[in-house]
Amino acid sequence: MTRSRTFGWMLICGALALAVGGCGCGQQQYEDLQAQNRIQQQQLYDLEAQLAACNMSIQERQQQLDAMSGRTGADLQARDALMAALEADLEEKKAIIAKLQAQLLEGGSPLPLELNVMLQEFARTSDMIDFDEATGSLKFKSDLLFDLGSDAVKAPAAESLKSLAGIMNTAEARQFDLVVVGHTDDAPIRRAETRQAHPTNWHLSVHRAISVMNNISQNGVEQERMAVKGYSEFRPVESNRPNKGGNPANRRVEIFIVPSAR
Repeated sequence: MTRSRTFGWMLICGALALAVGGCGCGQQQYEDLQAQNRIQQQQLYDLEAQLAACNMSIQERQQQLDAMSGRTGADLQARDALMAALEADLEEKKAIIAKLQAQLLEGGSPLPLELNVMLQEFARTSDMIDFDEATGSLKFKSDLLFDLGSDAVKAPAAESLKSLAGIMNTAEARQFDLVVVGHTDDAPIRRAETRQAHPTNWHLSVHRAISVMNNISQNGVEQERMAVKGYSEFRPVESNRPNKGGNPANRRVEIFIVPSAR
């Protein structure tokens, strides 16, 4: 049998397997995601315990190092090497914990295949959207969603959110909720008329998340399936320019698709 015919038979067999096993796969994938979250939660507890132990170890080592402060030569070299190793270990654990916390609070698990494919296709429809299939999250560029300093969704963006609502109302997505998260850059709000509606970047980030949530809700997704958050300027994805100069990449709205808590 040629390689092409072999590959053809593999595709046919794969399709038959999906047809036979597909009936219960949605519920099973949902349960798998819940189990994965429980595992991640335990990992988080374990890492936090390791971090606490590492902090205590560093304090003990610091006391030892303070006692060596009058020494010179090889002892100082050993002290510096020990301190550097401990600090590197601590920072590594902090980074892992931060990543797990973000995944647990806002998603962070791959989605079922059917839903993942739909979201990939959806992201390809617009330059304003990026989809991260590893975390089940969509990122919208705020400058394409909103005018500067505004929380009113632009018409082209409203069409994209309408399409997303359609996906979230499919059978494949009914067991998932949405967490809508607004972000700004560090440029302060200066215009007086803008400050009346959004006194700070905190207000603007949350108000934009609420606008996106309302838009999705108007297109048939129940509000009890959604949550909104705002991080203001404090979770940048790139460095802002000096002197509160901002950065368009940091002005964004992220939507995390998470297993339903209901």
